[in-house]
Amino acid sequence: MQSREAIFEIIVRHTLEVLPALEGRSLQPSDSLRALGANSIDRADIIMMTLETLSLDVPLVDMAKAENMGELAGILHARV
Repeated sequence: MQSREAIFEIIVRHTLEVLPALEGRSLQPSDSLRALGANSIDRADIIMMTLETLSLDVPLVDMAKAENMGELAGILHARV
């Protein structure tokens, strides 16, 4: 089972793939994808890539409650 921290690192990796301008920046669990410049399509891509990496089938609407990357990791951790 993946730890919450490992899931957060997966989210960070995919965030940097989708938003390469953030390369070199230290991303924190309290960071919001929206505040980092991710539009709705970017956010959906990051979440779908993360779900694929984790081999999870979770509706995207379930992720809508997450206010930041740490909360997103927590929601996904509960589903692993």
